[in-house]
Amino acid sequence: MNWLLEPFQYEFMQRALLACVLVGFTNGFLGAFVVVRRLALMADALSHSLLPGLALAAIVVGLSPAGLLLGGLLAAAFVALGGHLISRSSRIKEETAIAALYIIAFAFGIAIIKYAGVKVSLDHFLFGNILGVGDSDLWTSYGITCAVLLPLVALQRSLLLAIFESSVAKALGVPVGLLLGMLILLIVLAMVSSLQAVGVLLSLGLLILPAATIYLLSDSFDSMLWGGAALGTLGSIIGLLVSFWANIPSGPAIVLVLGLVFVAAYLFGPRYGIIPRSLKRRHLHEESLERWQK
Repeated sequence: MNWLLEPFQYEFMQRALLACVLVGFTNGFLGAFVVVRRLALMADALSHSLLPGLALAAIVVGLSPAGLLLGGLLAAAFVALGGHLISRSSRIKEETAIAALYIIAFAFGIAIIKYAGVKVSLDHFLFGNILGVGDSDLWTSYGITCAVLLPLVALQRSLLLAIFESSVAKALGVPVGLLLGMLILLIVLAMVSSLQAVGVLLSLGLLILPAATIYLLSDSFDSMLWGGAALGTLGSIIGLLVSFWANIPSGPAIVLVLGLVFVAAYLFGPRYGIIPRSLKRRHLHEESLERWQK
């Protein structure tokens, strides 16, 4: 047991552990809504679009968590709203417009990051560095966790109605557009919170993989919510330990751990796993053949 607890004797690992709990739980919980609403590609575009906002914030105000949060929000809003505006005013579809804007924004962020007034590596934004998390980063993550979880829990039924039966929701007076816009905002907030852990490029994995894994194991949305939150937390902690022992970046380690669990659920899940389903089909076929031969 000492080998398991030994890494947490260091203060930086204790901070990283707390960050893993906050970020893993928040993203795992929110990911259930992203999966059922089929917003994975939108979330991917938003994660990449954060980079220019982070770069501009680093140039203007340095590495202040509040500045980085505001910069990321503005950049994501530019891509989301800009894509909607282009699709409404031209023949280009919204997903194409968003893809065009986010890749332009991502390239712009890479181009200007070298002008930041502080010493910051591009890898820090792209892949994260959870071992360098500070008090201000933890407070930011804690605030974002509360800002994301409270409205999702309070408005869960209305939000699900808006997702699955928007016409019925509108007839009942549910503000569908406002709720879906709130969901996009919460996705951006969660991604900003996870930047320190996994970076811009890998934040989608922390958001999608836990919920997608539980989706392969259960039909219950509540299981997706709380099971995804638990898996996101546990996977982040295990990934942190793997990064410590293997001396690899924490972001890829966390996503790889969650990815392995996802693949295991895809292959061996008792209800929807490929292997149990193929064995069950073979078993029913052989049983039918035996009956026919009799």
